[in-house]
Amino acid sequence: MEKRIARFVVLLCVIAAGCSSPRIPADLVLRGGKVVTLDDRRPRAQAIALRAGRIIVVGSDRDIAGFVGPRTETVDLAGRLALPGFIEGHGHFMGLGESKTVLDLTTARNFEEIVARVGAATRVAEPGTWITGRGWHQDKWEEVPEDAVAGVPVHRRLSAVSPDHPVVLRHASGHAAFANARAMERAGIDRHTPDPPGGQIVRDAGGEPTGLLRELAQLPVVDARMRDLAGRPDADVERERIRYVELAGEDLLSKGITSFHDAGSSFETIDFFDRLAGRGELPVRLYVMVRGASHAALEQALADTRRIGAHGDYLTVRSIKLQIDGALGSHGAWLLEPYLDLPSSTGLALTPVEDIRRSAEIAIAHGYQVNTHAIGDRANREVLNVYEAVFAGHAAPADLRWRIEHAQHIHPDDVPRFAALGVIASMQGVHATSDGSWVPKRLGAERTRNGAYVWRDLLEAGAVVTNGTDVPVEDADPVASFYASVSRRLADGSRFTPDQRMTREEALRSYTTLNAYAAFEEDVKGSLTPGKLADIVVLSRDILSIPEDEIPSTRVDYTILGGRVVYRRPQGRSASIGPGRAWGAAVGDEPADVGPRGERPDRRDPPGAS
Repeated sequence: MEKRIARFVVLLCVIAAGCSSPRIPADLVLRGGKVVTLDDRRPRAQAIALRAGRIIVVGSDRDIAGFVGPRTETVDLAGRLALPGFIEGHGHFMGLGESKTVLDLTTARNFEEIVARVGAATRVAEPGTWITGRGWHQDKWEEVPEDAVAGVPVHRRLSAVSPDHPVVLRHASGHAAFANARAMERAGIDRHTPDPPGGQIVRDAGGEPTGLLRELAQLPVVDARMRDLAGRPDADVERERIRYVELAGEDLLSKGITSFHDAGSSFETIDFFDRLAGRGELPVRLYVMVRGASHAALEQALADTRRIGAHGDYLTVRSIKLQIDGALGSHGAWLLEPYLDLPSSTGLALTPVEDIRRSAEIAIAHGYQVNTHAIGDRANREVLNVYEAVFAGHAAPADLRWRIEHAQHIHPDDVPRFAALGVIASMQGVHATSDGSWVPKRLGAERTRNGAYVWRDLLEAGAVVTNGTDVPVEDADPVASFYASVSRRLADGSRFTPDQRMTREEALRSYTTLNAYAAFEEDVKGSLTPGKLADIVVLSRDILSIPEDEIPSTRVDYTILGGRVVYRRPQGRSASIGPGRAWGAAVGDEPADVGPRGERPDRRDPPGAS
């Protein structure tokens, strides 16, 4: 039904554009720019006319002139680049909002800086209050303390500055956490606590927990914090939820992101998203994956949860998120051979393969896409095996578009299988350059060269490769991930396996048309085509032609969502606006005309939400 409506809207737009007289004026016109449509029928243009949230005409300034009426708002692009709105291909919407409210540890240069930041936080927090943070990564520190175990410090100095506050600090990947003594006490973790399935409590030589909790070993601490927060008034919880959505929306719109693939939310969270979308209170369009449900819950609720283009194309739910392993940085990625720097381990299988297969069987029976987190080469192989078996066992339509999320480390023998099975490699360009300096330490030179972040190999094998950031694991900035995809340049200026780079057009398509395809939304998103949603980003520089080293300086000047300018960068004043009221925020890097936004975090989403 939704696709028939979309086609009818396209037809109306084409008729309106083709009629010589009378022409219904556009609501908003962009002119005088370099418009890259990603539509092969008209790849380049100067101007775009928008009406009722859709694109009605793409062409020259002269073509658009007839659609400017007395109440039409116009934006003079002054030669700037206009593109389809960026689509974040894999991130965590509520995690992004929450990350703006905790200690930011991404810039910590060593453990002592983290200890100091936590100490400062305890001095302004009531005793017993939880102190939370995220973003530390031991492989990016200048030094590691001498008493470190498995490359991570023990908790003693952290516990010394926070004796009255439980503290939990999540690793940048989300696949490990560091807890102080009070947090472990609240969680019931001591020397006698066994490792849970799919997790590890790291211990020192004497058997005492160091504070490092890998993968599912984080859950007791998460549960302890949730118990302490359970008594809060509903109004306080609601305000927190709304604030998370506001913060996430502001960040995404300022970076040109108009659609977001949310990689895992509970049924309850999805119901909340649905209510928000129904009130017009989602700041960006969401493609949400169901996560964390039992097999029985999936069987019971998938049919009623399905949404396609609901509430004006602000909410789609037609996929489930599974997770088979952890992350490379925390030694949780499941490998075929042991880690070079931890020979006793091949990583962790967080979900039994048979459970992955059972979930996939339920999904295919309900017409749902399956998107499985797999980082290690063993994990990728096992997921491909499951998909192949499920496909073979069902008389299913060919266009399933099942995905492997991350697909970071793939054995060369498995690369052709992505294309052969029609499996999408849902990757994150910025991960390669963020991780590249330490990946060889985990995998060794040969495995790194032959199987790490092999975008070019996948593309040449015929696979669909999409892009994103896994925010809040990385910053949501599409320009940064685009730059990583085309340069593979590390912070020190060297290039990480540069033969795996994308071309600029490939990288742009991975952030637009292919992310739309990966969500079955190519009919309404991903290119600047008459009839499609009027979601557009205007950049300060032409990232398709400027020198490579100038790409990171590119900024978002305008974000247009549903035909409305919802963000403008004050520094971009030379792109004049007129006539009528000015679109966008008057001052500051803030979204305009966005209104209140509301959601709340899923309080029991599993750790390692990537």
